[in-house]
Amino acid sequence: MINLSRLLFDYETEGDRLRYRSDPKKARPIVVWNITRRCNLKCRHCYSDSKNRFYPGEVKTEEARRILEDLADYKIPVVLFSGGEPLLRPDILELVARARDLGIRPVLSTNGTLINQKTARELKKAGLAYAGVSLDGIGERNDFFRGVSGAYIRTLKGIRNSQDAGIKTGLRFTITRLNMGEIPGIYNLLKKEEIVRACFYHLVCTGRGSNLLDVNLTPWETRQIMDTIISLSGELFWEGRKMEILTVDNHADGPYLFLHVKKRDPVRARKIFSLLKMNRGNRSGIGIAGMDWNGQISPDQFWQSRVLGDIHRKGFAEIWGNPKNPTLKRLREYPRRIKGRCGKCRFLEICNGNFRARAETILNDPWASDPACYLSDEEIGLVKSKK
Repeated sequence: MINLSRLLFDYETEGDRLRYRSDPKKARPIVVWNITRRCNLKCRHCYSDSKNRFYPGEVKTEEARRILEDLADYKIPVVLFSGGEPLLRPDILELVARARDLGIRPVLSTNGTLINQKTARELKKAGLAYAGVSLDGIGERNDFFRGVSGAYIRTLKGIRNSQDAGIKTGLRFTITRLNMGEIPGIYNLLKKEEIVRACFYHLVCTGRGSNLLDVNLTPWETRQIMDTIISLSGELFWEGRKMEILTVDNHADGPYLFLHVKKRDPVRARKIFSLLKMNRGNRSGIGIAGMDWNGQISPDQFWQSRVLGDIHRKGFAEIWGNPKNPTLKRLREYPRRIKGRCGKCRFLEICNGNFRARAETILNDPWASDPACYLSDEEIGLVKSKK
C-alpha cells in the first residue's frame, strides 16, 4: 500500500505504524483470511472466482477459533476477514469478537450489501475496527462490475449503516480501463458521505480477473490515473478534509510519486523516498500473508496457487518461519532477485519487484518483471536521461 496522505501531507494513521518501520524484518504479517469463498455478487475481477453456492471444506467455527488463537500466539497484529463475502458466514460476529479478545485488530473486506442497521450495530459491539467496502463506480457502472443490478444502492446503504454504528468505514475501488473515468465521481462521493478512507487498487489478474487482461491499463493510462488521484487528493487536503488515500497492488506508484514531487519539492521528495525505503515496497511473504477458506497459507491473497502450508497440519509460526521454503526464501531476499527491467531498476529497493502473482499469471514466470510497471526505461535508469 502507498499511503498518499502520509507521503504528501504528513497525515498519519494507525496503519502507518505497521507500514513504515525502521526494521521491517521484525514485523509480523497482516493476515488476509478469505474466511469463505461464497459470495452474493458476481464481480468480474474477483480473485477468488466466487459464486453464491456452498463450497466444501471451509473452516468450521471451532477450528477457526483455534486458528485465531494460533495467530495470536504468533503476535499477528491484524486479521482482515475477506472472502467471498465474509458476512455470509453465520459465525462472523463470533470470530470478530474472538480476534478482538485475543488482541488481534479485526477488520473486514466486504461488498457492503449485507450491512443493515442491525448487522452494523452487532459488528460494532463485536469489536470490528474497520470495514473496507468495495465500490467500483457510481450507479450502474458499479452494478456492471458487481454483476448484480441494484448492488450500488445496497452498498451505499451499507456504508451509511456502518458509519452510523460508529465503525470506521472506507472504500475499495479496483481500477480498470472500463471504470477509470469514475474516479472523480468517487472523490465526490467521499466528500458527500464523509468517508474517511479510500483505497484505489490496481487490478491483479488472478481468479476471475484473469478474464480482464484486455481491460488492463496501458502505462500512459496508469500515469494519467495517478496524476488524477494525486491532484484530487491534494484538493481534499486544501479543503481541510482529513482523509486517508492509498493506492494498492502496484508498488511502482512509490517511485512515480517520488519523481512527481521531486520536480517541484526536492526536500519533500527526499522524505518520501526515506519512508518508501522503510516500507521496502511489495511485502508478499513478509508483511502480508494470505489464508484461504480451507486453511491454505499463501504469500498474499492473490497468490493462492502458491501454497506454503496447511494450517490444519502445522501452526502458522512453523509455516511462516520455515527457512527452507524456496518461495519464502526468494521473497525475503532484499533486494529481490527479479529478472528483466525490475532486476535492473534503480528503484528496486523501494518497489521490491512488485507483484509476483501478476508476473506468474501474465508471463508464466513468478520472477519475471511485473508487466504492470508503467515507469519508462529512462525513469528507472536503464537508459540515460535526454536532458
